[in-house]
Amino acid sequence: MFTGIIETLGKVVDLQKDKGNLHIKISSAFSSELKIDQSVAHNGVCLTVVAIQDDCHTVTAVEETLAKTNLSRLKAGSLVNLERCMQMNGRLDGHIVQGHVDQVATCTHVSELEGSWVYTFRYDAKLGNVTVEKGSICVNGVSLTVVNSQEGSFSVAIIPYTHEHTNFCALKAGDLVNLEFDIIGKYVARLLKV
Repeated sequence: MFTGIIETLGKVVDLQKDKGNLHIKISSAFSSELKIDQSVAHNGVCLTVVAIQDDCHTVTAVEETLAKTNLSRLKAGSLVNLERCMQMNGRLDGHIVQGHVDQVATCTHVSELEGSWVYTFRYDAKLGNVTVEKGSICVNGVSLTVVNSQEGSFSVAIIPYTHEHTNFCALKAGDLVNLEFDIIGKYVARLLKV
């Protein structure tokens, strides 16, 4: 389980296709501290560390993950939001994040305000996911609060710290992001359909 509070940015060093899998080698501030078989969220996708070398770690994304996330669009030099699993004695500063991406969304607009940014995203509402005004949403692994919730779209406001310390600093209109909708909201929506 994760919280959506990004610990550090990683940089993609190398990508290796292996049949339907993609091995992703990433350099980050905590790569050398990781252990083989440890779970780490990469842009909100929970992946297992399979190798550690120098200040880099490698994870493998399977075909299913590549088809349902933005990881297939990574290239050398791409910035990746990284978060290690929450420790059971830690604070839940964001919200409950499983590291299981529900779907991707397209960034449709970025507005720079006086000291903050507003990002707007469009997603396929036919998949049954919904956002709620002032509810939680996980975008590329970042726990955020929804503003301007509409069917199939929503916006989030980003403070300077988040803009500087996540890959929101490189996000522009047309880019794909990973979405994980609030787990409590998903359960409520499922119960209401029964």
